[in-house]
Amino acid sequence: MRIFVASGIFHPESGGPATYLYRLLPAVQARGHDVRVLAFGDPSGGDYPYPVTRIPRRSLPLRLADYARAARREMASADLVFVNSLGLPLIGYRRVPRVLKVVGDLAWERSVNKGWIPATEDIDVFQTRRYDPRVEAVKRMRAREVRRMDRIIVPSEYLRHMVVGWGAPPERVQVIYNALEPDARAAVLSQEEARADLGLGPGPLLLAPARLTAWKGIDHLIRAVAQIPDVQLLVAGDGPEEAHLRDLAAAEGVADRVTLPGRVPRERLARLFRAADYTVLYSGYEGLSHTLLESLLAGTPVIASDKGGNPEVVRHGVNGLLVPYVDPAALVKTIRAALAGETRARLAARAGEGLERFRWETLVDQTVAALEVTAQGAKERR
Repeated sequence: MRIFVASGIFHPESGGPATYLYRLLPAVQARGHDVRVLAFGDPSGGDYPYPVTRIPRRSLPLRLADYARAARREMASADLVFVNSLGLPLIGYRRVPRVLKVVGDLAWERSVNKGWIPATEDIDVFQTRRYDPRVEAVKRMRAREVRRMDRIIVPSEYLRHMVVGWGAPPERVQVIYNALEPDARAAVLSQEEARADLGLGPGPLLLAPARLTAWKGIDHLIRAVAQIPDVQLLVAGDGPEEAHLRDLAAAEGVADRVTLPGRVPRERLARLFRAADYTVLYSGYEGLSHTLLESLLAGTPVIASDKGGNPEVVRHGVNGLLVPYVDPAALVKTIRAALAGETRARLAARAGEGLERFRWETLVDQTVAALEVTAQGAKERR
């Protein structure tokens, strides 16, 4: 069938949706389907085995109009639209079935980015609390959009519950778990070898790979480390909170134990996963975290907030530890317990258990089947 893929971003831009499509679409082609992509971005970028049209990011009204015109042309000949971003201007051709991939709440993200709500506003509270008219308008917009879809794919049961809460019919919302990269392999270096390779010394090491935004909870980690002598925290990532976090580490007296190297190349991050005692993800929101999957594949147990999709990956006391969010005292207590005695060795021994749920081949099989079934169902209804 002819699949029109509508996305906000696409390879080589960074971000989960861009990377997901770049890896998925060749597998969709290999199943015999024709693929065409439309996204915002530099028109000169990339060479792909399928057509990619990019709409330049000029002023918002103009680029939305450009996108809508290009999308209408693509929809005219498509058997299915695979939508990978909420809020895209897909106007017309309602007869074409649509599958939407939802990885987060656009209304919450937009409200935070615009400063309409605090950056620390709990996303679960956001679902039911009423706000000013601007926020309520974007909440209604995303609710209308999901109700129009023939099928919605989400990466966790947590997000399924959220999307159903927006008004999507439950029978149309399908969980397909995020997956490890198609070429992901368990690390072969020992922890000691990885540390030597990276020039890291001995002693307890916590790794926190994260985009440095307020809801990632890095500030809570820094304050926790300030209460636990000798623990090192390495924060791998960049973002708008970076300067604030450096200042906080200095104010807490742990600038010598908190390292913020910025964005870390993927090859080095893979070795850091292996070198760390724990990967820590104390965030206020996660759909389903690739960071947790990558750490567990490396054999490194995790400490995570009991929020979002984290409990669907982390089995408390088996491959990691879950911590109430927000509870700074519980975080300190959990880190101390994690570094005591044989806890790390016991959790690391079972880090890989259950990862078969997150195989790349499973994601591809389930996603292609969802697209095919949706298109066939629409054809039969016509």
